[in-house]
Amino acid sequence: MKSIEVVAAIIKDKDKILATRRGYGEFINMWEFPGGKVEPGETKEEALHREIQEELKVSISIDKYLKTIEYDYPNFHLVLHSYLCSISEGTIQLMEHNAAKWVTKSEIDSLEWLPADDEIIRLLKETI
Repeated sequence: MKSIEVVAAIIKDKDKILATRRGYGEFINMWEFPGGKVEPGETKEEALHREIQEELKVSISIDKYLKTIEYDYPNFHLVLHSYLCSISEGTIQLMEHNAAKWVTKSEIDSLEWLPADDEIIRLLKETI
C-alpha cells in the first residue's frame, strides 16, 4: 500500500481552531486541518510553512508539535504530523478549500471531519 506523509496546521486564535473544507477530490466538502504533503528534501516544518502559504496565503508561527497520527485509508497509508500554529502575517484567502470557519471546542463535533483527523480532534477537545 502506498504511504503518504503530510503535515497539518492546527491554527488557533484564542479558544478557536481553524477548520477548512476540502474543495476537491475524493473527500470534497469534508472538513480538515490545512496542510499537505512533505516534499523530498523538505523538513516537516518547511512543508507546513509552504503548504499554508499556498493554501491560505498567510504566514504562520509553529508554536508546538502536537502529534503524529497513522491512518489507513482504503487506497493509501497516511502519516499525519500535526502542529499547533498561529497566524503571524496576512489575511486568509482560500485557494484550495471551499469554506473555512473558526470553531470552538463545543462546535468542533458539528463538522464532518476526515477520518484521519478524529484522533487530533479528540486530543484538542481535551486541551483547548
